Amino acid sequence: MAELTHWRPARGGHGLGAGGEDSTAQVRKLVEDEEVREILDRMQHEAAGDCRAVQQLADELDGKKTALQEKARETKAEAQEMMSTYLSDDVDALDGLEFLLMAEAGELGHVEIVGAMNEQAGDQRVGELSSGRGRSRSAITATRARPSLKLARSEDGLAPS
Repeated sequence: MAELTHWRPARGGHGLGAGGEDSTAQVRKLVEDEEVREILDRMQHEAAGDCRAVQQLADELDGKKTALQEKARETKAEAQEMMSTYLSDDVDALDGLEFLLMAEAGELGHVEIVGAMNEQAGDQRVGELSSGRGRSRSAITATRARPSLKLARSEDGLAPS
């Protein structure tokens, strides 16, 4: 398997994108509010787009494609394991949305790391991919917190569960 060097972090973007599709679909099943479900549908669509963009980049990498895909599979499996631990049988919609916010924050941090590492590597393709994902993602993350806040405001946080 080829050495990934500065491409190593990109495997997280691919794996996290694929995991994001799965986790968003799972959380959507917990949500009854139609407005929140529409936001989750958009999130799932964006995660699929992220995954495709990283896959397209991987397809262009001579000698690194297989290694990148293997690392992406490992990352996706780790994300799914975290999701199954966090989203056990007794979770509600708010728990699911909190998990997605946590995952989104992790993905945003990962994209920023890829961008920082690419400052040394100077690969234009990685730079375009990370700058487009990182800058737009940070603005989107605040918007995505709204469904969680909407559900949280409808619950009495001090009531016994």
